[in-house]
Amino acid sequence: MAVDTGALPIIDLDDYINPKSPASKERVIAEVRDASKKYGFFQVKGHGIPLKAQEGLIRGLGNLFHQPEEEKAKLSFLKNPGRRGYEASGVGGLRAGDAMHDSKEAFYIGREDPVLEPPGFYGPNVWPNLPEEDCRSPIWEYYQGTSVLGRIIWAILLQGLGYSADLLDEFAKRPIVQMKMIRYPPASLTKPGQFGVGAHTDFGGVTVLLQEPAKAGLEVQDSETKEWLPVPSIEDVLVINCGDMIQKWSGGAYKSAKHRVINKADTERFSCATFWHGDASAANLLNADDGDKDTIGQLLFKRFKSQFSLPKEAKDQPQGVAPHPNESGMPQQVEVQ
Repeated sequence: MAVDTGALPIIDLDDYINPKSPASKERVIAEVRDASKKYGFFQVKGHGIPLKAQEGLIRGLGNLFHQPEEEKAKLSFLKNPGRRGYEASGVGGLRAGDAMHDSKEAFYIGREDPVLEPPGFYGPNVWPNLPEEDCRSPIWEYYQGTSVLGRIIWAILLQGLGYSADLLDEFAKRPIVQMKMIRYPPASLTKPGQFGVGAHTDFGGVTVLLQEPAKAGLEVQDSETKEWLPVPSIEDVLVINCGDMIQKWSGGAYKSAKHRVINKADTERFSCATFWHGDASAANLLNADDGDKDTIGQLLFKRFKSQFSLPKEAKDQPQGVAPHPNESGMPQQVEVQ
């Protein structure tokens, strides 16, 4: 049953994953549907990802981000055609309305595929030169857990709209699942008015977010009042939200809400967001009247094009074609959400 902790409810997914009765499963579907329609965000417990795996991730992030700057720079995502690796603070481009760059630094991974497939949604990850048990193993264990959870959330969202969960098999045979690990510096090291991450919406499907316990910073905008709602950081509770693609596919039934991050504490803060989209080749299966037949890959590429610095030839390419490389052979990436 959902717990009211202020604006965003905490929903117990165990009643769906391990239902005691058909009614308990239907109750979770209804709670997720209602929160997604009202806020586009909700919190979950009983999600199936062990607390030990969450704690292991946080330790792994500390080891990852506490490396010397020169070591992290060797793994820059700007050197990687698959957009995997390290993003230094201040590298991202400015969003409309932002006075300065985000203060965060980040690291990106995705599905572990042996061969890069343009434009980079599938391919191998890059990892730091650290002992396996100190970084890669705990991070990968958590990634796999959120890969399972993202699929469960998608199934619940579909059922909330009256579809069968089996519909997921038609657009998620080889889903794009990207994970962004983030470190926010202490408040004393940020500039006045600088955000950890400025106001934005997520561009794709389901987002699964872990906030470091007792270190809140996420704020969600109420679409009606425009008020910024703080989201508490609670141990073993994850935050779920719908991206722009879900809002589009659902015909606006589910919201994609603006959110931002402000680290107000004078300590560093870690978080981790997994973006669960679907197959690159899949298009909107929920709305037969949708005249826009863009695939998931094309929708993501459109979003990336608005955030990349691309040569004119690349911007003139048909949707879904890989970005044109620069002289170094790599896409000229400016900002990645």
